[in-house]
Amino acid sequence: MNAPLNPLIALLFAGLFAALALYVSAVLRKALRARKLRRRFIRAANTEAQAPALLRERGYAVLGAQVRGDYCLTVDGRPFPVELRADYVVSRDNKRYVAEVKSGKLAPRLATAATRRQLLEYLMAFEVDGVLLVDGEARQIHEVEFPNRNQLANASPKGERIALMAAILFAVAVAYLAFLR
Repeated sequence: MNAPLNPLIALLFAGLFAALALYVSAVLRKALRARKLRRRFIRAANTEAQAPALLRERGYAVLGAQVRGDYCLTVDGRPFPVELRADYVVSRDNKRYVAEVKSGKLAPRLATAATRRQLLEYLMAFEVDGVLLVDGEARQIHEVEFPNRNQLANASPKGERIALMAAILFAVAVAYLAFLR
């Protein structure tokens, strides 16, 4: 006949089992995260390696890869140098561009703030005529133009456009009612 299990020993075994399960779960999560990062890195590296051929296909001459650039900010009166590296510097029709290669679901989209900021930073740091966003997986190249300060100052805010549209619609309605009489 088996002796009943001591509740303290049962609790100890349950605690050890729970601790082991948590440890194994953490190790598996870490391994899966590392695998996902490795796959993302490999996909990005492959996409970037295929980009020069795509750029040449579309008529761009590749002038350099992993090109270093820099600029200097002033923070509280002190210089703050910034160094960065662009995927490619290319040219076409006597214009030079920085070409930034992106892969994945979010990075190639201009809706992604980090991508827009990176392109704007390249435009400031390199002496180029423009920036290109290369979606290597979709095999698309987009020339991205940022407005200058004058264009931003002259841009009509959304509220003003809506008010203008409302005023036009009101005027049309009044004219239509006057015409019906």
